[in-house]
Amino acid sequence: MSGALLQVDGLTAGYGAAPVLHDVNLTVQPGEIVAVLGANGAGKTTLLRTLSGLVKSAGGRVAFDGADLAGTKVEHLVRRGIAHVPEGRGVVTELTVDENLRLGGLWRRDRADAKKALDEVYELFPSLAQRRTFAGHQLSGGERQMLALGRALIGRPKLLLLDEPSLGLAPKVTAHIMTLLRDLRERTGLAVLLVEQNVRSALSIADEGVVLALGRVVTRNKASVLRDDADLRHAYLGF
Repeated sequence: MSGALLQVDGLTAGYGAAPVLHDVNLTVQPGEIVAVLGANGAGKTTLLRTLSGLVKSAGGRVAFDGADLAGTKVEHLVRRGIAHVPEGRGVVTELTVDENLRLGGLWRRDRADAKKALDEVYELFPSLAQRRTFAGHQLSGGERQMLALGRALIGRPKLLLLDEPSLGLAPKVTAHIMTLLRDLRERTGLAVLLVEQNVRSALSIADEGVVLALGRVVTRNKASVLRDDADLRHAYLGF
């Protein structure tokens, strides 16, 4: 689709000689939330790790904001506007909340705007503002997820790659995280590629969904269509 922020064509990738992803195609438009769904082992995390430069692709093309990303280093992807929040939060537990957040803006040259972004994150996550001097290991699971999100947002990304944000969280906390993602999209135009095992939550905020099975795309459609397709849900999504 023309005008896509992220365009993935025929992506093949994996570890060693064994491909995990096979000829994957997808797009993410500016300001769009796309949910990547599928069972364990479907290739969802490998997809995000490949897009963020942590896994080398074996074939296909990835373009971001009109530019081919082949050979782009991880740190340069961040500067171009791609932020990756991996499964397991990725918080530095020995550092304080404030130190973790400031890590997200160390590379930025506009120090005034980096400070403004930090203030905005504290406004977005009041519980982090109240715990800014707490070490990462003193936070709850939900607070660590908010911290990981906040650190990614300090860089003002155009695209957020978010892997299993609800993992290990209570349903109420999960609902809060999903609401925050939807609000961020509406307020800032942030695009999100969301990998999530909690299918109902993901589809409740997504515009479109991509279903993976054994590293291949089995369907792409509007989130509302996927929610209403009982056969597809039973076959690939477990509900």
